[in-house]
Amino acid sequence: MASERVERRLTAILAADVAGYSRLTGLDEEGTHVQLQDHLHTLVDPKIAEHRGRVVKNTGDGLLADFSSVVDALRCALDVQRGMAERNAEVPDEKRIEFRIGINVGDILIDRGDIFGDGVNVAARLEGLAKPGGICISDDAHRQVRGKFDVTFEDTGERQLKNIARPVRVFRVALDDARPAKPNWPRHSTAPAVRRDRWGARLTAIGAAVVLIAGAGGAGLYFHPGRAPIVSQMQDKLAKPSERFSIVVLPFINLSGDASQDYLADVISDELTTGFSRFRDNFVISRSTAFTYKGKPIDVRQIGKDLGVRYVLEGSVQPTGDRLRVHAQLIDTESDAHLWADQFDENRYDVLQMQDAIVTRIAHAIGIKMTAERARWAQSRAANPSAEDLAWRCTAAMMRMYLTPVLDSAYRLCEQTLQIDPENVRALSLLSIKFSHRVYVFASPDRQADLHRADELASLAIKIDPDNFLAHSAKGDVLLVAGRSREAIDSYQRALMLAPGSIPPGLALAYSYAGEPEQAIAYADKAMRLSPHDPFSTPLYLAKALAFSILQDYEEALVWIDRAEAASPEILLIGFVRSALLALAGKEADARAAMQRYLANDNAPIRTITQWKARRQGVPLPSYSPRFLMWGLRFNEGLQKAGLPE
Repeated sequence: MASERVERRLTAILAADVAGYSRLTGLDEEGTHVQLQDHLHTLVDPKIAEHRGRVVKNTGDGLLADFSSVVDALRCALDVQRGMAERNAEVPDEKRIEFRIGINVGDILIDRGDIFGDGVNVAARLEGLAKPGGICISDDAHRQVRGKFDVTFEDTGERQLKNIARPVRVFRVALDDARPAKPNWPRHSTAPAVRRDRWGARLTAIGAAVVLIAGAGGAGLYFHPGRAPIVSQMQDKLAKPSERFSIVVLPFINLSGDASQDYLADVISDELTTGFSRFRDNFVISRSTAFTYKGKPIDVRQIGKDLGVRYVLEGSVQPTGDRLRVHAQLIDTESDAHLWADQFDENRYDVLQMQDAIVTRIAHAIGIKMTAERARWAQSRAANPSAEDLAWRCTAAMMRMYLTPVLDSAYRLCEQTLQIDPENVRALSLLSIKFSHRVYVFASPDRQADLHRADELASLAIKIDPDNFLAHSAKGDVLLVAGRSREAIDSYQRALMLAPGSIPPGLALAYSYAGEPEQAIAYADKAMRLSPHDPFSTPLYLAKALAFSILQDYEEALVWIDRAEAASPEILLIGFVRSALLALAGKEADARAAMQRYLANDNAPIRTITQWKARRQGVPLPSYSPRFLMWGLRFNEGLQKAGLPE
């Protein structure tokens, strides 16, 4: 019987594993596992199939695959490593998942679908010799691919591999360009390291700077008066057509004639945006920009040009009692052709299942590869329909939260939700924002109590649903305003991993606090690309102003602080920051004039240096980087030059 099952074949073998997998799982076992599975399902497996290979087995931290051609195996390996380099471009070095790949060609045994023999063992040993993000191939494999690829093969000589009888000549594929460098922004002279005991007398004012930027950013995030959205002057650069699958989900129309049911249409649009955002290789315009088109005449071709997307999804909602009828249609923005349309009749409390069905059918219609991870959302169902309905109303109100009364009523809806269902993750996450926001805008009666409550709510949401991106984003907000920038980055990155198309606004600020303004600029730019018409862009403008001022590029910082002030003139603290930046740019006359305009407003929250220093009360500073603290000292000097009274 064994002889019937076993066969021999000459084949190309690709072995891959994750470099430093034990260290990564030690830092975050669950997060590392989720990220690895995402890379395998959305990049590695499709590339193996594309190049006519077969996954023989997964090995926990890697896989074994075979190909009929060494050329196909190497093409696959190159695509995988370049794809991983792109995915890792904005991931901190210590958190990157990087594959090592070994390729060999040889005679193997095949038994019950598995493969055995020295050919397999050599590939596995070559994988161990490869650098993270690199590829090593055997001499036998090299002879088959020599002259067929525009890459350099470095001969590392013969190696005695473990448990392999004969030495094997090893070639390393030169992939130094596969890992893009981080943005290289102009950097001015850096101050020498300063002993910590020299900071003591200066920390008060620096702490105030921390609170100020967080407060200005938070106000821009959560409040915005009802005005037409300000379109960035950089839209020609930002809105380039995407080569990936790109889509905007326009606000669905409520056909019931009952305005009180508008929230259902808003929530379905929001959930669909989230559904598409979960696919890493999609380009999905954010809900904030999409909602600027609500109630306006739609020109699909123009939307495609403005936002740089290939597809528009639009539709309608007609609630009747406990039932919902949803009609959705997908339109090509280049041809204005209707590519797909369908109608869904569901129980109104099965919105998540409906969302999953719509996203899945569109993905199949267009040919996007779905992943097994989608099954988790397909299984989701409201534990308490009444509470979930209130939570939807809270979500819809938060989407329109530039009106303060609406924001207050949204919070009340969240509170009512939790009275019915104390474990409603959506309401827990959104209500956490209430308490973080009060600290952001200096409106908290008890800073520590509000931070504790915000953290309590966000942490409970994560405990109930560890894979909820909104919960992790809310947790990041708490950590950001608490001064724990590195931990905030971790939470935001976790949220981003769960919904790659939704960049938390606080992420860019957190990178500046952590002393990485280059990363802050990169994330802010990416967020603006995803949401070019976002009426809530003030935090991103402030993040770029802060980042460029840390880099001491004050002219560019002024460009972005001016944009922030134009977008949110009601946030007086932006003018306060602008006066200091003008002084640091050497424009002291303009700085003094700006400070006088700020002080002329009776509602100016900070009127003296003494008040400014008092703002540091309760602000922890040790987690901030020396680079950010040095910026704080320069900022304080700018305020004094601008004429802030003692």
